[in-house]
Amino acid sequence: MTDHPAGPNAPQAEFWNSPASRAWSVHHDRIDARLAPVLQLVLALAAPRPGERVLDIGCGSGTSVLALAERVGPDGRVLGVDIAVDSVARAGQRIAAAGLAQASVVLADATTHPFPPPGFDLLFSRFGVMFFADPVASFRNIRQALRPGARVVLAVFRSGAENAWATGPAAAIRHLVPPAVQPGAVPAGPEDPGQFAFADPARVTRILEGAGFGKVALTAADPLLRLGADAAEAADFSMMVGPVSRALQDAPEALRATVRAALTDYYKDRRTPAGVTMPAAIWLVTAAA
Repeated sequence: MTDHPAGPNAPQAEFWNSPASRAWSVHHDRIDARLAPVLQLVLALAAPRPGERVLDIGCGSGTSVLALAERVGPDGRVLGVDIAVDSVARAGQRIAAAGLAQASVVLADATTHPFPPPGFDLLFSRFGVMFFADPVASFRNIRQALRPGARVVLAVFRSGAENAWATGPAAAIRHLVPPAVQPGAVPAGPEDPGQFAFADPARVTRILEGAGFGKVALTAADPLLRLGADAAEAADFSMMVGPVSRALQDAPEALRATVRAALTDYYKDRRTPAGVTMPAAIWLVTAAA
């Protein structure tokens, strides 16, 4: 690992290394369980092959790195990149425990990191590329690490309005807690870094083509996320990550209890025999270097 990353994405580095986002490393297993349908979609589309070299941007605590490493096998290589210190440390621990010598992680800003000479066959990311201050410059730097013709497979969110699983809970408790305005929150404008910054397919195409990629295509998908076994568990999850968690960061316990009750009521109408489920509206993005 390198030192704490700084540079053009320093505000994002600050946010993803703050208490507001610590759950992504501490509770990675719970978060990854809910996002598993997305990872399966991206893996199926990317179809990593034995012996391939894969670059995983925004790898978090390593679940995608481990899955990719298993698929490329001992003759392949997977390099995960993330800006969050705790998540990268956790990913390194999990890789070591799994004994996957073909996998490694680096703490770095993908916009400025000096990647090794071209050689990666696949650029992969599950929700890791929407937070660049200058996405064209970031993808241009990443592209230098890819061999000519390398595949690109990304998962990004569509609009907040289409992703009620993420925005609905915050709306349901807005009368109790004002929305948190932080670098990782919903962007103030359509081209500001944030969870929904790649919602506009024309913008995604413009970014990738501006960075030198070709054959850009976006396909809509709506995988169903299981947010909890019941309404109470789904409420706890909303309070652990996302805008509700940020808004409650310094809230007293009495307010937290009031919010938890309101969220439980919100999720009661979304129960199914399989638990509380809601669709995630995403783009599956493909391109070629």
